[in-house]
Amino acid sequence: MIHLIIDGQNVEVPEGTTILEAAKQADIHIPTLCYHEDQNVKAVCRICVVEVEGMKNLTASCSTPVSEGMVVQTASPKVLNARKHLLELIFARHPQNCLVCAKSGKCELQQVAQDLNMHEEIRYDTTLRSQKKDTSSPSIIRDPQKCIVCCRCLETCNEIQAINTLSKENRGFHTLVAPAYGQKLADTCCVNCGQCYQVCPTGAITIHDDTDKVREQKIKGKILAIQVAPSVRINLAEAIGEEPGTVSTGRLVTALKRLGFDWVFDSDFSADLTIIEEGTELLHRIQNGDTLPMFTSCCPAWVKYCETCLPDYTDHLSTAKSPQQMFGPIIKTYFAKKQGIDPADICSMSVMPCTAKKFECQRPEFNSSGYQDVDISITVQELANMIRAGGIDFSKLPETDFDQPFGLGSGAGLIFGATGGVMEAALRTVYAIIMGKEMDDIEYTPVRGFEAIKEAEVDLNGLKVKIAVAHGIKNARRLIDEIRAGEREYHFVEVMACPGGCIGGGGSALRTWNKMEKRKAAVYEEERKLPIRLSHKNPAIDMIYQEFLGEPCGEMSHKLLHTRYFNREDLLK
Repeated sequence: MIHLIIDGQNVEVPEGTTILEAAKQADIHIPTLCYHEDQNVKAVCRICVVEVEGMKNLTASCSTPVSEGMVVQTASPKVLNARKHLLELIFARHPQNCLVCAKSGKCELQQVAQDLNMHEEIRYDTTLRSQKKDTSSPSIIRDPQKCIVCCRCLETCNEIQAINTLSKENRGFHTLVAPAYGQKLADTCCVNCGQCYQVCPTGAITIHDDTDKVREQKIKGKILAIQVAPSVRINLAEAIGEEPGTVSTGRLVTALKRLGFDWVFDSDFSADLTIIEEGTELLHRIQNGDTLPMFTSCCPAWVKYCETCLPDYTDHLSTAKSPQQMFGPIIKTYFAKKQGIDPADICSMSVMPCTAKKFECQRPEFNSSGYQDVDISITVQELANMIRAGGIDFSKLPETDFDQPFGLGSGAGLIFGATGGVMEAALRTVYAIIMGKEMDDIEYTPVRGFEAIKEAEVDLNGLKVKIAVAHGIKNARRLIDEIRAGEREYHFVEVMACPGGCIGGGGSALRTWNKMEKRKAAVYEEERKLPIRLSHKNPAIDMIYQEFLGEPCGEMSHKLLHTRYFNREDLLK
């Protein structure tokens, strides 16, 4: 243990602890910009400088380890003057349109400026970057003028996800983080996962805001039908300011009703539908000797990565659509007919934790209903903004149930929100179909948790089914490379592009691994409360097959609920 003094307080911390970490343990706040608790230390912004007795120059607290007897001042006049000077230099390269910035109120640069009382004119002329805003992607917006070159997005895209869309160009004053060769984001290998947005401290990377489109549809008199993804109930309250892991199912339905949505459905229903179709497809592949391993196809960022970087593996993807894209045609066919509504009058929407869903719903092949199956997808962050703009006090809302006939989902559908959830849900149903009985313990813990790659083997009436779960594109790529090399062999593999699964999606409440642990716990705690925990036991699923779809993987199901894939490797050239 190391003993030191920080701002007059005696502090004891383990050897190897940085000054910044030691100050946090002593409840002393040191401002940061490039630092992120889940990333490597970069020490490029220098906002976290402190004064250490015996050192001639100020030092970055994020990268300086403590030493025995060290005396530190975190807010001396010398330190505060240095921080203000550094901020002035950043402001000289930064637009001053904070009032209309999408990150206003959540911008870390804005918060540091407020904390340091930066209320005077800066001493330097403002010279902005010449690069303009890139809105080419349906999911992500890049504004290079607001980049402070903290390099958080670089680490996320290149090291954590291993997609390598972004690079650092030029030097000094002209340093820029951007796609190589001046490419637009839509023309790169970007998979729209939005993890860069999750870590960006400013408005340099934001989400395409489609909330005005929602209001336009209401003005046009469209019937608004919206589906709510399983993980939304886990982190919407957090996005509005409540504690991580707060479940708000009934309140979010009430909020959507007050915002003018006519029908509010539970995507747990279509998650159950996905399990029936995907599970049946897996059994057919195993029995008929078709392409194995079969990979899940629920995650549009993973699907786009596969099409772009692993096009020879698209035959391994399940042809089952994602829950979002299964729900879309069901609403504009089966539901519209039951309600006597012209499908042309329906605006089918979704609220998702995922920025890639915006890309997915615009894919031209997703029109099996005769219309665009899902018209608009908004994120948790966008819904939180709509609730604020609507003057709704979310904390005081009463509980409201989802609308029928698609308001009933199982626990298997709910756990889709966490990595391993799709696999566990599928195993529950596939086991029951083959064995003719339920699993002794339906909580299949070997596929749970945040381990990078999880493996298991299930005995299905003598057939040893080998399964794997990977979350994060980098981990998925490593798994596939090992499969190619013959080092691993599986029947079924689940992949989620975002670390932790959908509860850590690009459009969810800003995440850290500490918050993710609470969200994960909330998923499984909430699932245990549900009266139905198996997809094939959901009576709403039985009803739609009996009344409309026929049999799983049958003619109607293939028309509405299955898809095809494309080779996108030209994006890499």
